[in-house]
Amino acid sequence: MSLYAESSAVLAWLLDEDAARTVLELLTAEQLIIASDLTLIECDRALHRAVVLGELTEADAADRRAHLATVSSHWTLLRIGPEVVERARQPFPGLPIRTLDAIHLASLLIARSAIPGLALLSLDARVRDTAAQLGIELRPA
Repeated sequence: MSLYAESSAVLAWLLDEDAARTVLELLTAEQLIIASDLTLIECDRALHRAVVLGELTEADAADRRAHLATVSSHWTLLRIGPEVVERARQPFPGLPIRTLDAIHLASLLIARSAIPGLALLSLDARVRDTAAQLGIELRPA
């Protein structure tokens, strides 16, 4: 199976949250990981915020950024291009979703049109709910 890695899951791994081990196992088990530029942007922003809030030292954040760069160098990154923007502007089923979530879901749908069976790796309840309504398999299950 191939996975689209959404920011909430990648951040759980980077910030060593409760689901970190599960996320890492899923990320390393699959041969094809797809992510949006947005995933990397959100991860970097979260690390910068953690430093400013005193939750991480600058050295810790730099180590985590380097680790993310190493791991994500093996991923296929999707650009936030016109096709993603156009789809993100359209409605999604279920609860209203936030703008960045719409960009992730649009990226996932576009990638899925080229990669049948692409599953979503996310810990965000709204993103997962919307993806499930779109018929997308979720990880963790």
